Amino acid sequence: MIRYGILGFGHHAIKRLLPGFAGAQASAVAGLWRRDPAKAEANGREHNIRIFPTAEELCASPEIDAVFVVSPDALHLPHLLLAAQHGKPVLCEKPLAINAAEVEKMLFATRAAGVIFGVAQNMRYNASVQLMREWIAEGRIGQPLLAHSQFCYNAEKSPRVWIYDPALATGGPIGDVAIHCLDALRFVLATDINEVSTLAHKDATSGAVESHAVVNMAFANGTMGAVSVTTRGSYRSSIEVTGETGVALCENGLTVDHPVDVVLYRQDKIVAHQRVSNADAYSRMLDSFSAVVEGRGTYLATGEDGLHNQRVLDAAYKSWHTGTKQIVE
Repeated sequence: MIRYGILGFGHHAIKRLLPGFAGAQASAVAGLWRRDPAKAEANGREHNIRIFPTAEELCASPEIDAVFVVSPDALHLPHLLLAAQHGKPVLCEKPLAINAAEVEKMLFATRAAGVIFGVAQNMRYNASVQLMREWIAEGRIGQPLLAHSQFCYNAEKSPRVWIYDPALATGGPIGDVAIHCLDALRFVLATDINEVSTLAHKDATSGAVESHAVVNMAFANGTMGAVSVTTRGSYRSSIEVTGETGVALCENGLTVDHPVDVVLYRQDKIVAHQRVSNADAYSRMLDSFSAVVEGRGTYLATGEDGLHNQRVLDAAYKSWHTGTKQIVE
């Protein structure tokens, strides 16, 4: 059993991670730290988890086998460096950092310390996403030509008050949820992103960060794609890939809250249809990382892979601010 310490025990940890740990077979929460000591105390009592007064004490504790960084984006780098300094494997939430230069520092530190570094791209463990990847790899839609993913939610109802703060957040919905969309498309297509062009909009509520955006992408395998996101809409998380001979799609394919239908079309007819549940995606992600910590298995979202996603985010924001297409380095 791998014992995790959570740095940044907020809304996401309570809503998503605790249920994920509850369903995991080889992963358990052994400690928490959060910026607000009063809230940390309340969380610890409610969920019967040991509270650490500082992030460093959690990372240094012999009762912690691995550190899960769930703090606001701007704190990911210092928290990962703490964990690496104490020789602890690190699983870090997305987006990994404020920019790719910070991720490069993360990779240098974890390699120097000889510790495992993974990204919490939980949607790679969604049954819906994995099934689409299988169908595409099997050639069921022919050569992929177009790919699209959309993620919408209403941030005005979100308890994560820091997501509008450019001092803490990588950005608006591009950094927050487009990262899920572009990563899911990369995963189902088994390729990287070469070029990015972005249109985005700010409003009075979002302030310095964007409220909705479209990120157009060219993939290394020749597929053209787009990710559209907003923090002003009703929830939606679709994923769709059009090939030369068919279309694979899943409405709300990135959700973990209810079963979804993965559908394969050819010539406007349904030729395959499978209902799947993503409810165990967090548990599967945690146990996959724990297995690697124990010296077995493969984790689907490495820190090296996460660097590419961060470079895509950098290119997306640069494209928006300059009005020009960007090459992903």
